[in-house]
Amino acid sequence: MQPFEKLLTDYFAAENKQIQKQAEQKLWEQYGTKGAVLIMDMSGFSLVTQKYGIVYYLSMIHRMQQITKPTIEKHSGIVVKFVADNVFARFESAADAINAVVEINQLLDIENAKTPDVWDIQVAAGIDYGDYLLTDELDYFGDVVNKASKLGEDVARGGEILITENAYNSITEPSNYPVEALEFNISGIKLHTFSVLYKNE
Repeated sequence: MQPFEKLLTDYFAAENKQIQKQAEQKLWEQYGTKGAVLIMDMSGFSLVTQKYGIVYYLSMIHRMQQITKPTIEKHSGIVVKFVADNVFARFESAADAINAVVEINQLLDIENAKTPDVWDIQVAAGIDYGDYLLTDELDYFGDVVNKASKLGEDVARGGEILITENAYNSITEPSNYPVEALEFNISGIKLHTFSVLYKNE
């Protein structure tokens, strides 16, 4: 059993709240970290996959990963994992995460211009900033992961970058990132967010 899993077992099996709190504290002491979490989702692929099949789906995911991974790393980020057509990444700063997604969208626009519309790839992105748990397997968990996931997978549209209020407030020079304020109710929680305005339209 990995140390992270053992601490979770200790937490679950705790005889009282004090022991449970100690196990939780150990988890945060050993695995807690702070930074920006980015979660991206390819837009509109459920319906497209039904029409064109699994090979089409996999080839599009492969193309997307070939663009996103090196671009994330270029901006000091780390890809935590790819899950189907989702990208999970982490950065030290929200600014780095935004810069990475802006460049990813620019690169996708260039690629999309070379192919018929049916081959176009668009990604929706959600970014949050704060404390989260980073496990031995370098997977991550926490409220910031959940919020970034909700924004990237459920709310953002293709080409859109949504960031939480915490992510925006963590940016050293926010004037470099024009935004539009938005508000969503997600799972009963009111979430103040910003849409990053990066396209010259």
